[in-house]
Amino acid sequence: MRRFRADLHIHTVLSACADLEMSPGNIVRTAKEQNIDLIAVTDHNSTLHCPLLKELAEEAGLAVVLGTEVTSREEVHCLAYFGDLVTLAQFQEYIWKHLPSVSYLPEKFGYQVLVDREEKIISMFEEYLNLALDQSIDQMEQEVHRLGGIFVPAHVERPMFGIFNQLGFVPDSLVCDAMGIMPQSKEEEIRTRFGIEGKIPCLKASDAHRLEDIGSGCSWLEVNELTFEELKMALACLEGRRTTTE
Repeated sequence: MRRFRADLHIHTVLSACADLEMSPGNIVRTAKEQNIDLIAVTDHNSTLHCPLLKELAEEAGLAVVLGTEVTSREEVHCLAYFGDLVTLAQFQEYIWKHLPSVSYLPEKFGYQVLVDREEKIISMFEEYLNLALDQSIDQMEQEVHRLGGIFVPAHVERPMFGIFNQLGFVPDSLVCDAMGIMPQSKEEEIRTRFGIEGKIPCLKASDAHRLEDIGSGCSWLEVNELTFEELKMALACLEGRRTTTE
C-alpha cells in the first residue's frame, strides 16, 4: 500500500468566482510544485475543462479525478466524481437538462472562460453556471451513483452552501461517500460539531480559486495505485485502503 497526497476540489477559469490565472495548465504546474499526486477540477455545474486537464496532467505525470461541483435545489454544494469521460459527459447532460438559463453580468460576477492548452479562449459563457439545479440533493446523489460516481457534500461546515446550514441535517436516505471539509478545519472538531459518524470519511480539499491556494487543504490516500476504483475503495475503507485528512 502506498500513500498519496490529494486535492480534490479546485476551480478553473470556467468558474466565475475563480481568478483568470486558473487555467488547466497553471493548475497542473502548481499542483506538481506543491507535491500533490492527485487532483480534481470541480467547476460549478460544469465538467468542460476536465478533458484538457486530464490530457495535460497525464503528460506531467499527475493523476486526475474527473469532477464537478453541483448545486442542489436546496442550495447545497456537492462534489461529484467520475472515472471516465463517457460517464462525465452523461452527467454534464443531466446538468444542462436541469440548470436554469439565466444571463448575468460577467464584469460584475466574473468571467466564465473555456481555454485550450495554449490558454487561448475558446468560448465565454454568457449564462450563469453557478446556480441551483431544479433537482433535490437526493435526486442528484441518485444520478451520480447511477452513473457509478462518487458523491460528496462539499465544505459541510460552511455557513453558506454547506449541507448542515442549508438543511440542518443529513437526510437518512442520502448516500454520501464522504463529507468534504475546508482547509482550515480540524476533522475531529467537525465530526463532533455535526455528529458525523466515524464510518463516513472526511475529505479535506483546498476549494482553490487562486493558484496560491492549491494544496492548502489535502487528504492522504492509502491505496495500491492512483485510480478511480482505488479511490472508491479508500473512501469505503476496503481491503486496507483508507483516507485521512492533513
